[in-house]
Amino acid sequence: MTPRDDSESSGPRRSRWSDLDRPPLNAAAVRRALVREGSLWRQVDVVQRTGSTNSDLVARAAAGGGLREGVVLVAEEQSAARGRLDRKWVAPARSGLFFSVSLRPGDAGVPMERWGWLPLLTGVAVAAGLARAGGVDTALKWPNDVLVTVGGEERKAGGILAEAAGDGGVVVGVGVNVSLRADELPVPTAGSLALAGAVSTDRDPLLRAVLRGLEEWYGRWRAAGGDAGACGLQEAYAAGCATLGRRVRAELPGDRALVGEAVAVDGDGRLILATEAGVQEPVGAGDIVHLRAAG
Repeated sequence: MTPRDDSESSGPRRSRWSDLDRPPLNAAAVRRALVREGSLWRQVDVVQRTGSTNSDLVARAAAGGGLREGVVLVAEEQSAARGRLDRKWVAPARSGLFFSVSLRPGDAGVPMERWGWLPLLTGVAVAAGLARAGGVDTALKWPNDVLVTVGGEERKAGGILAEAAGDGGVVVGVGVNVSLRADELPVPTAGSLALAGAVSTDRDPLLRAVLRGLEEWYGRWRAAGGDAGACGLQEAYAAGCATLGRRVRAELPGDRALVGEAVAVDGDGRLILATEAGVQEPVGAGDIVHLRAAG
């Protein structure tokens, strides 16, 4: 949904920069908290508006000199944000966390076949950070959605997108609806931290908590050579994954679909479905539709 034009509303006219419920991020404070000796995060930039933070970092990686690991780009507003399958993600200015980070797991010797864990790893960090700093229960939908509960219903409040960037790099983008109000939802099935009853929607501590969690999990995973089982990531993801234990439909490339119970996430980050034919099928890519509640 595009930002509301206040000139067309019946209430007092209000600039998009005057919403007191949505103060700007304190870029200097975020840098002081995150950019330090020995930290993964080497540079944190906050821009008022851009098309897509992911596209911006991917473009930097393609330019001369490449893109070093640990760069964070945060936007107060995005005009052309993308989710998986090039789906649009548009939200009012300063209503959420919209950022991308540059990672270079290959430099640490992590085999490329294990890089598929990066969106799941980021999901674990995002869910834990939002719960810790926002006081809101979250869950993960395989492979890249962050869920909250609004009025007893499960809703998507965030998404994660990983893209190859230059030679040996990956850019991981995160979008989370923080203060989005009911009349601003892009679709009825969307949600936000505010609508889920978060005790805090202050984006500064939320951003710091998510990036600290990402630094911790990425460091553990990288030190284990990308072995999600050895570093505890596989277990942590399974514990927070709302998809497991559900009957789901996997909409696969090539207009194929597979229905079964989601029983596990394997060592490669694939979702394992137990089908009615009595076989277990791994799903490495595709859209997942939850067909019944867990339990």
